[in-house]
Amino acid sequence: MVEDPVCHMYVPRGSAVTASVEGQTYYFCSRDCEQTFRQQRSSRQP
Repeated sequence: MVEDPVCHMYVPRGSAVTASVEGQTYYFCSRDCEQTFRQQRSSRQP
């Protein structure tokens, strides 16, 4: 199980949506959480 960094839900690694950002893999429960994560990251960058 892996934890979604947006909603903190635990999902099985095999069924999680993944995104690789700066060499690190992140796992999400849904595409919505992945998009939220990407939007939050882009709003924090100068």
